[in-house]
Amino acid sequence: MKKIITFLLLLILVFKVQGAFILIPMDDTQKNHLKAYGVAYWALEQDITIQWLLNYRGGSFLFPYSKQLAGICALRGVSTESLADVQASSILNTISDPAENMDAVPLHKAPKIAVYSPKNKLPWDDAVTLVLTYAEIPYTVVYDDEVLAGVLPTYDWLHLHHEDFTGQFGKFWSRYRNAAWYQEDVKISQEAAVRNGFTKVSQLKLAVAKKIRDFVAGGGYMFAMCSAPDSYDIALAADGVDICDVMFDGDPMDQNAQSRLNYNNCFAFTDFKISTNPAEYEISDIDIDPQTRGIVEKNDFFTLFEFSAKWDVVPAILCQDHTQIIPGFMGQSTAFRKSRLKPNVLVMGENKSADEVRYIHGEFMNGTWTFLGGHDPEDYQHFVGDPVTDLDLHPNSPGYRLILNNILFPAAKKKKQKT
Repeated sequence: MKKIITFLLLLILVFKVQGAFILIPMDDTQKNHLKAYGVAYWALEQDITIQWLLNYRGGSFLFPYSKQLAGICALRGVSTESLADVQASSILNTISDPAENMDAVPLHKAPKIAVYSPKNKLPWDDAVTLVLTYAEIPYTVVYDDEVLAGVLPTYDWLHLHHEDFTGQFGKFWSRYRNAAWYQEDVKISQEAAVRNGFTKVSQLKLAVAKKIRDFVAGGGYMFAMCSAPDSYDIALAADGVDICDVMFDGDPMDQNAQSRLNYNNCFAFTDFKISTNPAEYEISDIDIDPQTRGIVEKNDFFTLFEFSAKWDVVPAILCQDHTQIIPGFMGQSTAFRKSRLKPNVLVMGENKSADEVRYIHGEFMNGTWTFLGGHDPEDYQHFVGDPVTDLDLHPNSPGYRLILNNILFPAAKKKKQKT
């Protein structure tokens, strides 16, 4: 009889293990937050059901138990907790309580990711491609030729690399016009313009910007950092207006360019003033000039807003983190002036004391866009030619988590927003 009872207990134990769950905690107990997103992406590729537990322990992930999944987590150094059915049910019941600012959002198909990036080597790195590679999330590099050929609708998510969509080559002319990398970049861009039927690089970039706009309008998800957010909107506003001086496109800019800008074309920004000085390392007053910010590194932070996980699901997803206070980091565009935002732009992160906006989001027709100021969340002031950031030294970076939230965002089942 004792043997029979022992056998039955073992059988029950095996059944419970098979019915158990794996929790990937995303609070301060997690050893590697960044690779945890890669595990979630891998699980989506394997058609494993995932629940993203918004605001529960930093935005944790809940999976049905899988021996293979447990092995992947161990291999990649991602912390996990094993849960019995009753424990997982208890967590989900707590999350569903209307009094709790939490929600469980199912993740579905792994989003197909494209990164808009030049094929030639440039002396700076891109935070998104760095973290995608580190987290082991696959992506495809596309650039002007591919975008104009119409490939974007085959992707779900698009990142805009450190890019100047105005055709002014990042306003690097004054400092780097004699550098070999700058001259090569200009040459390659001019050749691409001619190859695609344009006489100027600014015309090429505007056409690309419009294709990206169509991608978003059709339901795509677009994410941009550093110089891409403001230069993208400026290019759209300058449709039909020459804002490039002679050293950029061979002829003087339109003297009435400022008054001819059409802010209705922009996603996020309005009423901005473009920089007409070719030697100034700014393209407009959207970005707060680092020389006048009056903020030093030790005091440079921005705060994430807290959104309702049950009603404001989209911004709640995009702000999942193990801290609400994010260390600031600079870039060609570091911080957006609040006075230059359109009224319908959702602010998700700001330095209120400095009146700076760092993290914003919005919708355009059937798609969405997200802009994050700064260049590299773990390199405060990344200069041209600086070494690549080693993410093994920053596996719990809260700034890089914001990027990865955006990457997984398209996999979340959309819920009706509160009106």
